[in-house]
Amino acid sequence: MAQADNPVSWRQNRPRIREILHSEQPRGDVVAEGWVRTVRQGKGVAFLAVNDGSCLASLQVVVDAAAPASAALPRVGTGACVRARGKLIASPGTGQRWELIADELVVLGPVDETYPLQKKRHGPEFLREIAHLRPRTNLFGAVFRVRSRLAFAVHRFFQERGFLYVHTPIITANDCEGAGEMFRVTTLDPFHPPGTGGQVAWREDFFGEKTGLTVSGQLEGELFAMAFADIYTFGPTFRAENSNTSRHAAEFWMIEPEMAFADLTADCDLAEEFFRYLVKVALRECAEELAFFEEYVSPGLTARLEAVAAADFGRMTYGEAIEQLQRSGRTFAFPVQWGSDLQSEHERFLTEQVVNGPLFVTDYPAELKAFYMRLNDDGQTVAAMDLLVPRVGEIIGGSQREERLPLLERRMRARGVAPESLNWYLDTRRWGSCPHAGFGLGFERFLMYVTGVENIRDVIPFPRTPGNARF
Repeated sequence: MAQADNPVSWRQNRPRIREILHSEQPRGDVVAEGWVRTVRQGKGVAFLAVNDGSCLASLQVVVDAAAPASAALPRVGTGACVRARGKLIASPGTGQRWELIADELVVLGPVDETYPLQKKRHGPEFLREIAHLRPRTNLFGAVFRVRSRLAFAVHRFFQERGFLYVHTPIITANDCEGAGEMFRVTTLDPFHPPGTGGQVAWREDFFGEKTGLTVSGQLEGELFAMAFADIYTFGPTFRAENSNTSRHAAEFWMIEPEMAFADLTADCDLAEEFFRYLVKVALRECAEELAFFEEYVSPGLTARLEAVAAADFGRMTYGEAIEQLQRSGRTFAFPVQWGSDLQSEHERFLTEQVVNGPLFVTDYPAELKAFYMRLNDDGQTVAAMDLLVPRVGEIIGGSQREERLPLLERRMRARGVAPESLNWYLDTRRWGSCPHAGFGLGFERFLMYVTGVENIRDVIPFPRTPGNARF
C-alpha cells in the first residue's frame, strides 16, 4: 500500500516563519521568505523584521555591513519581499527568542517610497481604501488568521456530529425572507429589456424567470434535511440593503444547519453547543491573535470570551422578556410593548443586566417572523428563537419550521408569499413531512464578536457595501 503523502514535503526547504520561531535549537542553512515590516540601521549592521503571514510575530534578520548579503540592502525597504538564508541563533536582544544571521539576501520584489504602509500605524478607515494591501498589517493579518481557523472549526464541528455539508445555490428564484432585498441576476439589456407596457418579459431571460443572488440557503437546506436528517450550509449570501451601518454588508457568509426530527428546544441546544465550541476554539487556537486584539482593539476581550464559554445560557420567552423590560424602570429610546421587535438596547439590557450572560429569547409574535416558522398552539406566537449575547445583542436566529401543509400555506398568504411560487418547497410538506428546525449564524457577526473588531467591513477580506465593489 502506498504511503500517505507528506503534507509539507513541497516546502521542506522553505519553513514558514512560525515554524522557524518555534525551533528547538540553533541551526544553519535556514531559508526565510516574506515581506519586510521594518528596517533598522545600526552601526555596521541592519535589522529586518520579516513576516510571511503565518503568525503575528516577525523574524529578525540581521545583515552585517561586511557580509555579502549587505549588497542587497539599498533595495530593501518596508514592504519589500525578500529571501534570506543564514544561521539561526539565539537572539541576544529582547523581544525575540531567535534571529537569523544572513549570509545571503535576495530582493524578490522591491518597493519604492510610494508604498503606503510605512512605519506609521494606520487606522481601519484608511486601510479600507487600500483593502488589497491591508492583509499585510498586523490587525488584518490577525483577523484573517482567526477567520481561517474558525471557518475550519465550523466544518469540524458539524462533520464530527454527522452533519452533511450541502452547497446551496447562489443564483435563485426564491426570496427566502420575503423582504425583496435581492440583487437581480439577468442577461437582459438593462436599457432596452423585452416586454410591453412597462412589463419586462422575464421569460426571455437566461433562466426564463426573475432570478437573484440568494439571501439564504435555508429553504434548499430543508429539502436535504428531509433526506439526510442533519445537514448544514456554509456559503455566501447577499442582501441589496442600502445600509452603511457598521453591522451590514451586501455580501456575507452564513452558517445554516437544519435538523429533521427536532423541535425548538433541540434547536437551542445545538446553537448553544455550536456557539460555545467556536468560542473555545478561538481561545485555544488563536491565543496570539486574541492577545493582540486585547491590547490594541478591545481591552478585556479574552476575559469576556472565557466568561461566555463557561456561562449558563439563559432562556425566556418573548413575553417574559417584555415583562422584564417593562418592569426595569428604564427609559428606552424604543418603547417596549407586546408586538414590537426587540432592539439592540433591549437585547443588551436583557443579557447584561438581567441574566448577565447569553440568553435565548423564544416564541415571538407571529407577525414579527417569517412565514416558515411553526405556529404555536396559542395561534399568536411562533416557535422562533434568537440567541442574544452581551455587548452585541442578537447573534443567532432560528426556529422550528412549520411542517403542517395547511398552516404553512396560510402563513405564506398572510405574509404575502404566493404558495404556488414555492410549490417545490411545499412538496416536502405534502410527502414525508416531519418536525424539523434550524438556525442561521452570520459568520462576520461572529467574527466581530470574537475579535472585538467593531465594523463588519474589517472582518471580511473584500467588503461589499453600497458604492463599493472595486476590489
